[in-house]
Amino acid sequence: MTEINFKTSDFYYELPEELIAQTPIKERDHSRLLVVDKKTGEIEHKHFYDIVDYFNEGDCLVINDTKVLPARLFGTKKDTGSLIEILLLKRIDDRRWETLVKPGKKARTGAEIIFKENLLSGKIVEVYDDGNRIIEFDYNGIFEEILDQLGEMPLPPYIHEKLEDKNRYQTIYARNPGSAAAPTAGLHFNDEVLKSLEKKGVDIARLTLHVGLGTFRPVKAEFISEHKMHSEYYELSEIEANKINKAKQSGKRVISVGTTSTRTLETIGDENGLVRHKKGWTDIFIFPGYKYRVVDSLITNFHLPESTLIMLVSALAGKENIMKAYKTAVENKYRFFSFGDAMFIK
Repeated sequence: MTEINFKTSDFYYELPEELIAQTPIKERDHSRLLVVDKKTGEIEHKHFYDIVDYFNEGDCLVINDTKVLPARLFGTKKDTGSLIEILLLKRIDDRRWETLVKPGKKARTGAEIIFKENLLSGKIVEVYDDGNRIIEFDYNGIFEEILDQLGEMPLPPYIHEKLEDKNRYQTIYARNPGSAAAPTAGLHFNDEVLKSLEKKGVDIARLTLHVGLGTFRPVKAEFISEHKMHSEYYELSEIEANKINKAKQSGKRVISVGTTSTRTLETIGDENGLVRHKKGWTDIFIFPGYKYRVVDSLITNFHLPESTLIMLVSALAGKENIMKAYKTAVENKYRFFSFGDAMFIK
């Protein structure tokens, strides 16, 4: 990687608050689509259902099939009856999870929390230095079914409206539970778009990366090279790896859906742009100066100012092109962030 010591402030842009989408639009594929040519910086204004026009036979679309857990739970402390909010972050084993607890001060080791009498309770068994807590759960039945019943979707902090339909914060192809946030670039796809792509001869490959809350963590370092990335768990099977490699070896494009798929592919890709089936943890930090090995094009949403995600897309399309595209999106009143519009870097 060419070392360019960008400042975090180099990735700042002005965003009026009213452009932060609070609710999903009615039809998934009717969101707007800003198309950026990564070589020239040229911009087109489309709708997401037009995405099919930008694919060729033999291209490979890579999607992240992680499923968001309804990971926000509300309970009461057994001894005082005070309200406690829990956010599940990472599963450690059958009964223990790393969690974020609010308010944290009252949640000491040994504290017991009742979520629903005779159905789900938990005990804080360890407190980490960063304030996260390990909770050991006690429940009757299947934990995932209890979560579906009691849990709420962990919407990002910039969304203040209540989500009426839980499924709108899931991709239509989500199947592996484990995320604390949705891979939101995938929210624009419906069956019709996927079928049109397959009809055109596009291969669709699946991988899994469980999105952690670190994805929303702001970059606090003055220089981006000093930022420490969070780690996230990924898996890619041999069958899916072969689809990606087939496109690469045929001189076709690998088109990634979202920064999560991109981080996984770039973690396991070799210098020839080929991938192998693998699972593990990635803390890859992609910013301008990075040379992409696997990903040729990217479907993504609009990201927060000064975030690691806007840095990742800037590495693919060029910082100047991306900052210009974002300025154009603001001027044209595109909708931003998780429930917002999409960008295609071609």
